[in-house]
Amino acid sequence: MNKIDAKGLLLRIFVPSAVLSLSYLLLGHFCNIPYILLFCILGTFTLVPMELGVILSASKKEYGTYSLKSAFAGQEKIAVWKIFAIAFVFFGIAGLLSVFVAPVENQIFATLRRNVLDNLPVGFDWTNYEYMKSFSKPILILTCVYYGIFNVLIGPITEELYFRGYLTSHYKKQSSITPMLIGVLFSLYHFWLPFNNVFRTLAFVPVAYVAYKKKNLHISIYFHCLCNLFSVAGFILTVI
Repeated sequence: MNKIDAKGLLLRIFVPSAVLSLSYLLLGHFCNIPYILLFCILGTFTLVPMELGVILSASKKEYGTYSLKSAFAGQEKIAVWKIFAIAFVFFGIAGLLSVFVAPVENQIFATLRRNVLDNLPVGFDWTNYEYMKSFSKPILILTCVYYGIFNVLIGPITEELYFRGYLTSHYKKQSSITPMLIGVLFSLYHFWLPFNNVFRTLAFVPVAYVAYKKKNLHISIYFHCLCNLFSVAGFILTVI
């Protein structure tokens, strides 16, 4: 197994995120579709292939074929019902955090967030639902479908394979700190959503730690998909 040092870890985390964020920021100034749709399209063709490409390349070197094996290195099987149970427990905790922590963090960064968004086209504010509703019904339906597929399945599964699978197992300094370190970096890598790092860290680090100790990244995959499903459902109910 090819181990990753600290520099390699940072590059593997922040280069894909920077490519996506910069392309989104640039193209967003010339966008005539919902920005959240633009982001998902760009994520599909930048972030996802870059992260999966790293896993496939590592698997080729380690196992001789292009596959996802490098993401599942050292993983052990757990009964599906146990995986769901653990994921749901952490999903419930994330729900409590969204009620008691996220609003406080939003309030703390409200002025900074507004100052940033005031200097960007209106579409960069994904919570501006009046702007979203200005698009035609077919465009909104397309946005909801694509956003749902990307944000509930493609995005979170890719990220979990990459962060909780490949990066966590290949980082050269293996200890109980490893999943927590990568969990914090995972939160910071969301350049496109820079004002929710405390909430993301508190929500994702504990489940990342449990997935690491249980040696089963399906726990974090199910959790991540559940969280994103909840946010997508809320978005769809608001704009449709």
